[in-house]
Amino acid sequence: MPFGHDMVYSLATVVELVNTSPSTGGDTDGLAELADLHEFVESHQVSGIGALSARDLGQVRLLREAFHRVFTAPDQPTAVRLLNGLLSKTRITPRLTEHDGHPLHMHYFAPDATLSEHLAADCGVALAHLVVDGEWERLRTCSAPDCDRVFVDESRNRSRVYCDSRTCGNRMHVAAYRARRRA
Repeated sequence: MPFGHDMVYSLATVVELVNTSPSTGGDTDGLAELADLHEFVESHQVSGIGALSARDLGQVRLLREAFHRVFTAPDQPTAVRLLNGLLSKTRITPRLTEHDGHPLHMHYFAPDATLSEHLAADCGVALAHLVVDGEWERLRTCSAPDCDRVFVDESRNRSRVYCDSRTCGNRMHVAAYRARRRA
């Protein structure tokens, strides 16, 4: 997947955003409090964001669930419909920018956008590019039975099935090995 820095970064951000939800198999909500949202913004270097409020937290949680529906869409037409609905509610203002030591890249959010609009625009456009490039099937949900985390399969042959090979992948391989040994 030869994508630029901004698209790779936006795809990673949307995956991590969706995976903060308890609906992806986690025990807790990764965005339970405003402090969690502050930490998410800082760790993902989301630029151009002013003071955050409880309203921002609520909007980002709703956006997170909308993105989750895109990842778990049963087919590409459904994913397209969901993305179009999400993007239609976003003010998109494409522009080239350099900041925080990152190379020249595109931002799609309007300069006065809320955090939710910012994430919807940048992450939504990244997902839209993935779909347009015929790569929709790279949006995946972990195949481990007790995990519903999402990921973007960046493998060359599109064969990745676990959200993380060190946790879910290793756990499932060990379980399969033990089952073979018992048989």
